[in-house]
Amino acid sequence: MDLTSCDVTAALLHSNPKAGSPLSTHLDHRNPLVFDTHELGRRPGALQRMTRSAEAPKDFGVEGVIGVPEGAPLEIRLRLESVMEGVLVTGTARATAEGECVRCLEPVRLNVKADFQEMFSYPDADDRGRAKAEPGDDAEDDEDALFLEDGLFDLEPVLRDAVVLALPMQPVCREDCAGLCSQCGTSLNENPDHHHDAVDIRWAALQGLVETGQVDEKDNVNDAESGVDEKQEK
Repeated sequence: MDLTSCDVTAALLHSNPKAGSPLSTHLDHRNPLVFDTHELGRRPGALQRMTRSAEAPKDFGVEGVIGVPEGAPLEIRLRLESVMEGVLVTGTARATAEGECVRCLEPVRLNVKADFQEMFSYPDADDRGRAKAEPGDDAEDDEDALFLEDGLFDLEPVLRDAVVLALPMQPVCREDCAGLCSQCGTSLNENPDHHHDAVDIRWAALQGLVETGQVDEKDNVNDAESGVDEKQEK
């Protein structure tokens, strides 16, 4: 159940559509995670704030460990700032994540607050008509770039990254969770005095005979044989 940095990386790469070129598919403005910047305009320094409620998409977390269930409510607060290169988006997302305690395996529910900031670049030119370099001119710089499309941007990949990074790598139901007994799986939260008597390995075989009653039978046989020997001697 331990979650490693490799698991987190895999979750981030699972559905992060960042690419080094403008988005090729037309964004749907009816999608609650798609935002319109036309009202903001392209004058550097212009600001716009907005709040929106949306439903979480699928695979919003680390599969099998913890995540925000599909369809669960997301509360999003954004600050949009127009800059020379595009729109700088700063925001916070709040949601409730569900998972499993890594110690006792009981269900876990916790509130998640994910902060994020991302630049959505203009795909062609800034407001002064200065053409931007083609994305292919510098693959290294554009590797993680996100672009505006017709004044719209899709916040889902940014939210996904932020939420995954905000989730605990080792979710627990409570900080002092005692977990399960390593020998029998009993919950130590419900039975704090639970323990197993340690038996010296040299006596383990004898302990097994005692539990099955074989020792008593052998003792009775030995006592009977001793009595017969005594009679024969007399």
